[in-house]
Amino acid sequence: MAFEAYRDQYASGAFADTVLTHETLERRFATMFIFLANEASGDIVGTVAGQVVNKEEGHIRGMAVRPGWQGRGVAAALLTVIEGEFIARQCSRITLDTTEPLERAIQFYERHGYRRSARITDFFGMPLFEYVKTL
Repeated sequence: MAFEAYRDQYASGAFADTVLTHETLERRFATMFIFLANEASGDIVGTVAGQVVNKEEGHIRGMAVRPGWQGRGVAAALLTVIEGEFIARQCSRITLDTTEPLERAIQFYERHGYRRSARITDFFGMPLFEYVKTL
């Protein structure tokens, strides 16, 4: 599980919202497009979901890569695919939200052109920081 290492750093509600159940996964399939990365055996090693929020904005939700596959290009490939989807849907900017414990993810997003905006919301008692990339 990609987020297990962060369980103690997350509020319980935030962790539950981040780690999908069958029910929350079904809701994502109904409202978002989802891309998977898998190894040759078919095992899923990474995922990313997103949705078009409005005419200009695409939003990334729930990007994760299994620990043994991190640092091997999976996240970059998933990001390229979802950004391409937003470009095809004529979005001019992409947003995503993340939390302080995900320092490695924050560095990854910044290396790929995402910048922290001034928007900070409450995520089950944790600050949730918005990042934005203009296409």
